[in-house]
Amino acid sequence: MKKWFIALAGVMLSLTLAACGSKTVATTSGGKITESQFYSSLKNTSSGKQVLQQMILNKVLEKQFGDKVKKSEVTKQYNAYKKQYGSSFSSVLSQSGMTASQLKEQIRSNLLLKEAVKADTTVTTAQLKKQFKSYQPKVTVSHILVSKKSTAEKVIKELKAGKSFASLAKKYSTDSATKNKGGKLDAFDNTDTSLDSTFKKAAFKLKTGQYTTTPVKTSYGYHIIKMDNNPGKGTYKQHESELKSQIYDNRMNDSATLKSVVSKVLKKGNVSIKDSQLQNVLADYLTTSSSSKSSK
Repeated sequence: MKKWFIALAGVMLSLTLAACGSKTVATTSGGKITESQFYSSLKNTSSGKQVLQQMILNKVLEKQFGDKVKKSEVTKQYNAYKKQYGSSFSSVLSQSGMTASQLKEQIRSNLLLKEAVKADTTVTTAQLKKQFKSYQPKVTVSHILVSKKSTAEKVIKELKAGKSFASLAKKYSTDSATKNKGGKLDAFDNTDTSLDSTFKKAAFKLKTGQYTTTPVKTSYGYHIIKMDNNPGKGTYKQHESELKSQIYDNRMNDSATLKSVVSKVLKKGNVSIKDSQLQNVLADYLTTSSSSKSSK
């Protein structure tokens, strides 16, 4: 399942600490449990401290970068998850211990953190050119998946004889999700992590209209891949925005970078911990020395 939480030292939890008082949380034959008792017990656990870290971070990120993250961006990502999981979305969400509202909050937190990473990153021409070496534009392909190499070779012969790719996909493909729509897959680029790297490498070599003339073996079986649309790589200047986004994403996936960025955000946020027992809850971040602005 795709990660829905920000990769920040395991801080992402769906719990929330409420403002605590004498309100009763639960009653038992042995007595009641109040909010203050619950808070006192929870705050000294690692989970409680992680939740507080995240709540503080969300507050300062919202203050510093809230105007840069639109509601429409959150909705767009949320809808992408819904589309990815289809009819199983609700059950996957439930298994993750989250509600739709909590997922949207996590998406927003992630987007806010990305804005912080962007603000901490200066992208140079050299870095853009380096990123361009691995860059591939979004392409759309269709595929036919079979279990045996001999079957794949048979399909290729039939393609060469003039049979349509869509009809052969319907006849031979074992991919039940795509066989009845000509084998068509969702568009992907070099950042896609859902497809096998061997599959992607073979696909990116094809021009629009071409198909692989030898079977492509992956852990799923043997594929015949047809390129439906490949716009061409072009030049790095034509894709500066996409390349910058990929560089930001690379930094988002680097734990040392995230720790440095979070440290700077928290220091700028003038955080003051009022509970003496939680004084060191941000020690791992506030004692990190700030590094110079870069895009390592």
